Amino acid sequence: MAAVLCVGLTTLDVTQRVDTFPAPGEKIRSLDAVLSPGGPAANAARAVAALGGRSALLTALGADALGEFVRASLDPVQVTAVAGTTPVSMVVVRDADGERTVVSRNASVPVTAPDLSDLLAGVDVVLLDGHHDGLVMPVAQQAKAAGLTVVLDAGSWKPVLDHLLPLVDVAACSSGFERSEAEVHSYGVPLVIRTHGAKPVTWSRSGSSGEVPVPAVEVKDTNGAGDVWHGAYAYALASGAEPVTAIGFASEAAAVRVGAVGDWVERLARWQDSRSGSKSC
Repeated sequence: MAAVLCVGLTTLDVTQRVDTFPAPGEKIRSLDAVLSPGGPAANAARAVAALGGRSALLTALGADALGEFVRASLDPVQVTAVAGTTPVSMVVVRDADGERTVVSRNASVPVTAPDLSDLLAGVDVVLLDGHHDGLVMPVAQQAKAAGLTVVLDAGSWKPVLDHLLPLVDVAACSSGFERSEAEVHSYGVPLVIRTHGAKPVTWSRSGSSGEVPVPAVEVKDTNGAGDVWHGAYAYALASGAEPVTAIGFASEAAAVRVGAVGDWVERLARWQDSRSGSKSC
């Protein structure tokens, strides 16, 4: 079974679905409200589990009711949580087009990594989101020493990336990531990928470059779509896919996410089951 360790941020997401975003000072009534785990590492780990992989998450959570709720909601992901806080993200999704706006404190408390020997045992791919310096750096160092594939979810520039990028095999960047492909390659990263929403995903490696189209889909909710993309990409690599070929699979999984309202994890699992069933026929 493909095994992925996701390392980084976990949040509690409070998601409100609205007809329109409120104007400053305006109060509006939401169409729906949902509490769920969030954060790039946690969402990626949930995606890996939904796709049928062995999914582990190293993160920080508070020893409180919020942390306990998030931990319980992450099952069947194998969660290792060091002491910290449980950030709360306020997410507002516009019903008409699935666009969202997010307010979150992210990782605000320094944390220390536990013993990593058991966590890395049997892992095929390590996925890092750049949050929690005290976790991502030691994991990247040990994973690199063990010859594991290290993938970075590069959503935005963080100071730790100056030290983290030289340990990365694949940097999968968002469209808004503040460094160019050439700058990322200059750190020694072999493969740099950039997503562009509904536009084709671009990649560059060893002087070659290309693009991979993304599926057309009716967008219902964009929240966490990039996280699902990264989790699916790591799962595909762990399953033996060639790194550029894995881009297409990740984009298909992300399309399932943006087309879902409500429990995207269940929908992603059903999609994967249908793919597996069609291949066995």
